[in-house]
Amino acid sequence: MSEEIAFENLIGKTVLVGLTHQSKDGEIQDREQFWGTIMLVDESCEILIRKSTGEEYTLPPDLNSISIAQPGEYRLHSTGEIVVNPDLLSTWTITKP
Repeated sequence: MSEEIAFENLIGKTVLVGLTHQSKDGEIQDREQFWGTIMLVDESCEILIRKSTGEEYTLPPDLNSISIAQPGEYRLHSTGEIVVNPDLLSTWTITKP
């Protein structure tokens, strides 16, 4: 993918998302991975993803947490599912108050 990451280029892209949940002390409590297609982008409030399961998930509109994926196979640790050649990767650390 030669285009740069911009809000207007995200719709229709396949994204692999990794979420790390941690306590306020930095202790990792859970990790979650999923993939899906970006359906809607609202720069002021959300990026809407339709997960491979059909469920919808929203992420904050932060391009700093999105990168272009290298071609290849990505295995989801929780399910063993293999995602081939996603367009984008998005990683987040969520700290509980």
